[in-house]
Amino acid sequence: MHAPPLWAVDLALGAVAFETLGLIAYRRFRGGGLALPDIFGQLLAGALLLAALRTAWAGMNPLITLGLLGASLPAHLFDLHRRTRAAHTPSS
Repeated sequence: MHAPPLWAVDLALGAVAFETLGLIAYRRFRGGGLALPDIFGQLLAGALLLAALRTAWAGMNPLITLGLLGASLPAHLFDLHRRTRAAHTPSS
């Protein structure tokens, strides 16, 4: 059996980091875009899931994988809260 492609997860994590920097730069230089808590809430949840996948594929301690999965739940709930609050906020 072949080893899982850890490089692919690393590439995806790098893309998330690049996306984070791009969204922050867009917000700073264009004066618009998502609020910083929204950026971090959305991307942190996915990054934690990718990190959990990587630790599992690398054969690391399962408690680390479970910790990363557990940490992704508050990030997802925060993101969901921000999205639903924004959906119910009347636009000006």
